[in-house]
Amino acid sequence: MELVEAIILAVLAASTPLLIAATGELVTERCGVLNLGVEGMMIVGAACGFAGAWLTGSVFIGALFGVVAGTLMSLVFALMALGLAVNQVATGLALTILGVGLSGLIGAGFVGERITPAMHLYIPVLTDIPLIGRVLFGEDGFVYFSVALIAGVWWFLYRTRAGLILRACGDNHVSAHALGYPVLRIRTFAVMFGGACAGLAGAYLPLAYTPFFIPGMTAGRGWIALALVVFSSWRPGRLVVGAYLFGAVTILQLHAQGWGVGIPSQFMSALPYLATVIVLVLLSRARGGGSTAPAALGTVFVPDR
Repeated sequence: MELVEAIILAVLAASTPLLIAATGELVTERCGVLNLGVEGMMIVGAACGFAGAWLTGSVFIGALFGVVAGTLMSLVFALMALGLAVNQVATGLALTILGVGLSGLIGAGFVGERITPAMHLYIPVLTDIPLIGRVLFGEDGFVYFSVALIAGVWWFLYRTRAGLILRACGDNHVSAHALGYPVLRIRTFAVMFGGACAGLAGAYLPLAYTPFFIPGMTAGRGWIALALVVFSSWRPGRLVVGAYLFGAVTILQLHAQGWGVGIPSQFMSALPYLATVIVLVLLSRARGGGSTAPAALGTVFVPDR
């Protein structure tokens, strides 16, 4: 029972940054923008989040630092891809490279330092319930926020007028502009939201997952978050399933090594990324090479002058 509980808790912890980052990217892509800079925004969020928490002694302020850092990075992307109509793929890749270098510069003075990680919820009696107590009533605030975030995004996209307008900008930005909606402004806000989520997801790693910062600690999670959006067919409900599935694969490779499974550790470490590739190939074959992505995804919109 304790082993099962430990595995579930580990899966939740590993899945949380994927879910937060992928939720932000889902909103960005539903608006018709493809931002491949999630990895860069996450690693900068991790560096700034740890720096903020170490300097102030507050995990909450550290999380805010991560959100602000991710948002500022996303504004760089918005300026280039939306303001100057630069190719979105090239801009996103450049943003990732920039983020990796910038995070090393910001975090250089904090390598080897430690902080007190985010506190876990404790409710007498409820948290002590076997198996489900710690899972439901003993997690840190990031885990609960990730669930509330994806629920809020689902409600916003499918139950509000603003969500309908955002999806219209992704499905047919020309028609949305003809109806008088400010497409560029809406897309900018969507990109900023995605950046804020990526920054928070990155900050989660040193603030709750491991209480220290090391360069490159995101370890490709931003790319997995991008794959999760495709895996979910741009639907919030499927995104939750995908995030916890990939989190489980990540934990599986750790436990398999601990159990002494006779598989090379290098292969087990590559398992989450191998699973990402396999899932994307299977989805492509199932759709017959087609796609359910927003029709305007990745297109450049230039309003009439």
